[in-house]
Amino acid sequence: MILDDPQLSEAPREMIASEHCNAEWALKTHTETLVEQFEQFEDAYLRERQTDVKQVAERLLKQLLGQPGHQPPPARHDVETILVAHDLSPADLIQFKPQQYAAFITDVGGATSHTAIVARSLNTPCVVGLHHARELIREEDLLILDGEQGVLIVNPDKLILAEYKLRQSEWELERKKLKRLRTARANTLDGSLIELHANIEKPEDIVDARENGATGVGLFRSEFLFLNRDELPDEEEQFEAYRAAAEGMEGQPVTIRTFDLGADKQLKGVERVANNPALGLRAIRLCLAEPQLFRTQLRALLRATHYGNVKILIPMLSGVAELNQTLHFIETTKQSLEDDCIPFNREVQIGGMIEIPSAALAMNVFAKKLDFLSIGTNDLIQYTLAIDRTDEEVAHLYDPLHPAVLHLLSRVIATANKFNVPVSVCGEMAGELAYTRLLLGFGLRQFSMFSAQVPSVKQRVLTTSLPEIATLTQKILRAEDPLKIHELLDRLNA
Repeated sequence: MILDDPQLSEAPREMIASEHCNAEWALKTHTETLVEQFEQFEDAYLRERQTDVKQVAERLLKQLLGQPGHQPPPARHDVETILVAHDLSPADLIQFKPQQYAAFITDVGGATSHTAIVARSLNTPCVVGLHHARELIREEDLLILDGEQGVLIVNPDKLILAEYKLRQSEWELERKKLKRLRTARANTLDGSLIELHANIEKPEDIVDARENGATGVGLFRSEFLFLNRDELPDEEEQFEAYRAAAEGMEGQPVTIRTFDLGADKQLKGVERVANNPALGLRAIRLCLAEPQLFRTQLRALLRATHYGNVKILIPMLSGVAELNQTLHFIETTKQSLEDDCIPFNREVQIGGMIEIPSAALAMNVFAKKLDFLSIGTNDLIQYTLAIDRTDEEVAHLYDPLHPAVLHLLSRVIATANKFNVPVSVCGEMAGELAYTRLLLGFGLRQFSMFSAQVPSVKQRVLTTSLPEIATLTQKILRAEDPLKIHELLDRLNA
């Protein structure tokens, strides 16, 4: 719509005709004029729309210059390079992965945004929501970035630099020690086996998962096969990716989530504008609205079940109607494969993500109709507390220890165990050491996290006795005061 607006499409042409300048200069000059006009608006919301105009104009300018791709500057190989940007999408990070940046910094975003999550899945430190980093940091500045504490130090003095180099050495030594646990079974002190699985974005991530001792893939985010490209992956390309993951795990479970596109992960060419993308047409809603796209993926997924222990996970289910529609889609797709005489596992397990409060409260129905469940804590917390986790203005209110969140988690796990339906947590809480014993106390026996987090969580499991943590866990569940909850959690992890 912005491209079609005469203010952008006609004015530069008139400038080319009258001043005999090239198209790039005309577009650049006119865009600057438009931005100046937006700056004059008193309404803050309208003033911010200048960003939309600038982004469209920048993309158009790249096309005119013959540089349509969003390519990152190359990372230097003689030093560790940190990329500083105003904003980065999850797709950007995946595209930047081959450049081997040491870390990422952005002006906007929250610690639980998809961008931060993907950075952690790449085992790359990041600090987001710094507001003016891109404006203040200069090329060749020496930076210390502590992704664990969310700290950035620009041009540190010698004492601070020496202190952080020591911390870095200690951290690397600890990682090497944890690697020795790779082949150990994740048994608690009282003998209960805990399954530790990995979250992956691409089949190549299987190597890291196995090196870190994961005993399966609890979440393969298939949407990353669809990003950073002009054409959608066809059935054959998707099938090859899913088969590679299944074969790579050599019989261990591989749970593949149907594409969770929408919100901040948009398909190129079919981007949708929504007032609140997180509550809009995304995940399974988008799948059901685009049946051909969904059926293509389901055929590829079902074909891959012939080559390994593949399970199919449905994201963002909110009620029984959506679930029944989805199960019908799967059945008709199975029939089409049988008609084509293509082999697949007809008994493939179908699971659902519990990441919307309505799903958590309707657990009885989901537990009866599905083979397994997976709790997406990131969205479950966001929707329960009405907080946009990508908005740095409110991201600090995102609280996994909020009593309402804890009660929902406990309820979901207890209900799944009651119906004898396997349940896992695949959100950020699964990889956070502070919450490992709490989730174990709730009855969770399967975790899925970034590959790099598996060794440290395994160590925590190995030093935990389930009978000993039971009482403290229940006290945390009954507590209402945030300070009391944190105090009890510290005791649980002592």
